[in-house]
Amino acid sequence: MVNITEEVLCCRCPDRLLQPLWDYLLLHYSPLLSSPFLPASLAFSSYIFFSLPFTALDLLGDRVPLFYRYKIQPNRHPTLGMMARSFMMAVYNHLVFVMPAVIIGTFILPPPVLPPCAPTAYKVLIDGLAVLLLFDTQYYIWHFVHHKHSQLYRWVHAVHHEYMAPFSWSTEQLSIPELMTVGLWSNLDPILFRCHPLTTLCVTVFSIWLSVEDHIGYDLPWALNHLMPFGLLGGAPAHDMHHQRPNSNYAPFFSHWDRMFGTAVPPEKKAVRKT
Repeated sequence: MVNITEEVLCCRCPDRLLQPLWDYLLLHYSPLLSSPFLPASLAFSSYIFFSLPFTALDLLGDRVPLFYRYKIQPNRHPTLGMMARSFMMAVYNHLVFVMPAVIIGTFILPPPVLPPCAPTAYKVLIDGLAVLLLFDTQYYIWHFVHHKHSQLYRWVHAVHHEYMAPFSWSTEQLSIPELMTVGLWSNLDPILFRCHPLTTLCVTVFSIWLSVEDHIGYDLPWALNHLMPFGLLGGAPAHDMHHQRPNSNYAPFFSHWDRMFGTAVPPEKKAVRKT
């Protein structure tokens, strides 16, 4: 294995905004960056971190009207038991299936290479967008097929549709085949685009945020789907409508495939309650 410290000291990329961050990570966390468990652990910890604020919001309900007035289905409230069940299913799936799969993968896949130079910010954005668009396409096709095939839906995808009104913890309420399929794409797609490890880490965290945001059940005016122009992101309104009308809005993040194939259904308009 190369001496990371010497390579970092020899590498000078003054035009790279992210170089100081990458130098720091290499010098202090090189074993962690090389760990095959990092992607799955980062994804799961991000799921927990992003879900926690909405747990408090769901449990407080009408007592925080500033936020709760944006609830998409205000008559459906997730209980603490529902949240615990979804979370424990996610924990079980990761301990019993994901981690053993990662261990098996260490005997098949080569160890990750940690380049001394960081990617440019532009490269992170372009490669990250490419990975997200590819994943969006893969999942749209997979999702469409599983909803159109009654047995596949019942055996593989139905567990995710247990609740008509999604909530943050239900993001990871997945069957084993669906979880492993999503995990395969999440690990394979950055490799296909030859992404820098730093780009892969950023995409991992950002895609988990997008997934949790899809399931929060709140149409927040400052959410990414409102900040992005031309309705390019579906966000929570689109995915919430998918749980209400399962034969619609199949794409996980973007809206272009649903628009192109006529499967887009706009969210139902509702009066926003005033504080």
